[in-house]
This record gives sequence, structure tokens and C-alpha cells, in this order.
Amino acid sequence: MTYILGIESSCDDTSAAVIQNTRVLSNIIANQKVHSTYGGVVPELASRAHQQNIIPVVDVALKEAKITKKQLSAVAFTRGPGLLGSLLVGTSFAKSFAMALDVPIIEVDHLKAHILAHFIDDESNSNNPIFPFICLTVSGGHTQIVRVTSPSDMEIIGATIDDAAGETFDKAAKIMGLPYPGGPEIDRLANEGTPGAFNFPKPRISDLNYSFSGLKTSILYFLRDKLKEDDYFIENNKADLSAAIQSTIIEILMDKLKKAAIQTGINQIAIAGGVSANSGLREAIVKAGIENGWKTFIPPFKFTTDNAAMIAIAGYFKYLNNDFASQNLTPYARSKF
Repeated sequence: MTYILGIESSCDDTSAAVIQNTRVLSNIIANQKVHSTYGGVVPELASRAHQQNIIPVVDVALKEAKITKKQLSAVAFTRGPGLLGSLLVGTSFAKSFAMALDVPIIEVDHLKAHILAHFIDDESNSNNPIFPFICLTVSGGHTQIVRVTSPSDMEIIGATIDDAAGETFDKAAKIMGLPYPGGPEIDRLANEGTPGAFNFPKPRISDLNYSFSGLKTSILYFLRDKLKEDDYFIENNKADLSAAIQSTIIEILMDKLKKAAIQTGINQIAIAGGVSANSGLREAIVKAGIENGWKTFIPPFKFTTDNAAMIAIAGYFKYLNNDFASQNLTPYARSKF
């Protein structure tokens, strides 16, 4: 029996998980609430918190999995992309822990792990995509359309040329004075508003690529001009503004995803990443699946945000191929995927 310990520390969540083959036995996440005071993640504070959290989190993950550390087959960890200070904590711990246990280490790309989260086996996630499939990976730092041929064979066929969709949600929320994290707050308010109350422009980008910088700018200028006319414009229109912003972002995402499905001829369509928790996006992909004859795959909420279970499952697939890492490696801030 193969037991993989996964460690995730790419941003502000310290997470450890244990899987037995593909079945998740534990998935522990320690959140860092300190960043809400600053309206965003402070890298130095994040790395310090990881140092405080990582040992307790790993300890709890092993206990909840009801195994000892000596039963581990390997240690998988996020090598990148992410905040270097945060990644260094997870990488250093993984290398030291694995060396002490005399087990191999497995480096995992954070973005690939989000996609492979669809293969985690637990009571809420038993319907897996069939290769090849297309995955729309959407997070605060990345927006990509990926053709997935196997766990080790993935090709980016579309990506943002500037800002990510998740970043656009958070920036819009910050402009509107909403609490951090802003994306979930816009989602909540959008359910109370009318999407067509306001209109925002959609970019014209070639191929399957995205662009969100223009949308961010148009939201900023629109609100600036409206506030000149009415100091309470945002306060009086939060729900409608949130609905309009959310529907615009989702339309942009879905337009390219539909084109990707047509161009590739693939009808197995998945979403992944933190923004895949957005209720509007989840509804949109289900609706598109019905209209276009897709078989759609939406991850359980607990596997959408950063978590170590997805790192462990990605590590498991690498373990099967004896794809182990060197103790000499260093983390990377930007994706090499």
C-alpha cells in the first residue's frame, strides 16, 4: 500500500494531507487570517506563519490518517509557482523530513496539482474525467485552458496575456471597498443582484488566450466617474455591480472554453483552481455542458482552494513512474508548466 504525504505552502495556507493510493485519508489546512488586515497577502508574514504552522499541520494530518510517519512511501511538496518565501518553508521541510525517513521526495507543480485534484478519491469526488480532457484552471494568479492527455502530459492551449480572472475579482472587490478576500464576497453579492444592470467591455484577444487588464481598468474608471456624480453609488449598487462584474468575467472565460472544445473536439470538460468555487462559474459550465453535449467535471469545494490533497495525488502519479526529485532542487516563483 502506498502512502503519500503532501505538503502545500505556495501562498498563505499551510496544508498537509495523506493519501492511500488515490484515497484521501486526511487533508488539514491552517489559514492565515492576519492578511485580512492588509487587504491582501503579505509575503513576509506568510512565510513566518508557515514556519509556525507546518509541523503541527503535518502532525495532525498523520494522526487523522491513523498512520505513523514510518509508513510513508514518499513526501510530495509544492515546488512552485508561488511566493518564494512560503515555498522555501515547505520545500525545506519536505526535504528534511524525507531525508530523515529515508523516503523519496516528489516535486509538484501547483497548477498541475489543481487539475489532478479531480482524481482524488473520497466520498464527495468519485466521478473522474477520462483522458484526454480540457481543464479551465482559474485562480488568483493564473488563468489557463489546458489539454490533459495523461497525469504527466499536459499542454497549455490558452492563457491570460496579462492579469488573471481571480485577480480581477479581487481587484474589483478592493475598488468597491469589500472585505478581503474579495472574490467570495462578490460571488455572494452577485446572487442578490442583476447582471444586466451595468455593462462592461469584453476584450478581443486572438486564439484561446485571455486578457483581463482592460476590464480591470474599465471597472476602475466607471466607478470613479459614477462616484463623482454620487458619493454613495457603490454602496447603493453593490449587488448589481457584483453581478455585472461576475457575469462579465464568466462570459469571457466561457467564450474561450467553448472555442477550445470545438477546436480540439474534446467533450470532457473540467474546471479547477480557486475561482472554480465561484457559484456563477459552476452554474455556467453545467449549463454549457447541457447545451453543447459536454461531460463536465466540477471539483468539490474543499479541493478548489489551495490544499495538500491535490499535491499528494499529483505526487502519487509521479510515484508510480518513479519520478523522484533531487535534494538539490530549489523552488520557483513562476510556473515552468
